Amino acid sequence: MFTTLTKSALSTAVVVAAATAVLFPSSASAASAPLSDARIARHFDLAKGQTPENIALAPDGSAYVTFAAARQVARLSPKGTTQILATLPAPADGGVHTPVLGFPLTTGIVRAHDGTLYFLYATGTADLTGVWRLRPGGTPERIAALPADGLANGLALDASSRTLYVTDSVLGTVWKVPVAGGIPTAWSTAPELSSTGFLGANGLKIRGGALWVTNLDRGTVVRIPVLRDGHAGRVRTEVTGLPGIDDFAFTGRGDQLLAAVNGSSEVVLAEPHRSPTVVLTATDGLRNPTSIALRGDTAYVLSAAYVTAEDPNLLLAHLDR
Repeated sequence: MFTTLTKSALSTAVVVAAATAVLFPSSASAASAPLSDARIARHFDLAKGQTPENIALAPDGSAYVTFAAARQVARLSPKGTTQILATLPAPADGGVHTPVLGFPLTTGIVRAHDGTLYFLYATGTADLTGVWRLRPGGTPERIAALPADGLANGLALDASSRTLYVTDSVLGTVWKVPVAGGIPTAWSTAPELSSTGFLGANGLKIRGGALWVTNLDRGTVVRIPVLRDGHAGRVRTEVTGLPGIDDFAFTGRGDQLLAAVNGSSEVVLAEPHRSPTVVLTATDGLRNPTSIALRGDTAYVLSAAYVTAEDPNLLLAHLDR
């Protein structure tokens, strides 16, 4: 159960997010394809802080998620059970100095081929904020500190270069961290990553020798090439018109992607330089979706219910290729 402080902090974040949704409604047009047979596969307990923020899929059919408000990492088994793998230590001040949101939260998560999980924790304190690692059967450990005045959010793993990339939604930065841990490097601080008052750089994926990054405030998806020397190339804006966009997944058809639009409770289909199309809405069960992952023709969509304050869930839908 939340403490009184955490409830208050979460309420503040919900008010800010709700205001963002009202000021910047989705401009995508409506349609029914390419997702069908949408159904809620799992309901989570909001009273326990089970606000699912990010997801990583495993070959055995399980899914690993971060429960943001509970400061937890969990495994969702194919049989329907939820196993809490780690609960991170609460900051001494309760997390009230976590930038923008005012409560500590676990955010992005990725899974390496050997089963190791890497995930992010933002607390507003220097002793806990950063990149964490959880090996199979082990205990969580911080492997890289990130600035306490930032908000680490999206996470991507480049296995070939053994590099982790992190978006910072407050500092408008993409950080670069070795998988072994160490001191982070500011890989990109391009203006396109900055916020306009709430949260900027957010979702993050690696594709075609580039990092693709969403910006929640600006409603954009940008592409940043990884140059031969490892540095960031010139930023190019690929998608516009999606204020409130959170995380996303590529469908496998060129650069086409499915994106979670948090404030309006929508999933949209988007392609570079084309108008986005709404493919799932609140009527399908979405409650402020935060992230999307694909396993074959099945889309996994997490809803954290940050604004609706009801029914955080995992929704599954069929991807019609």
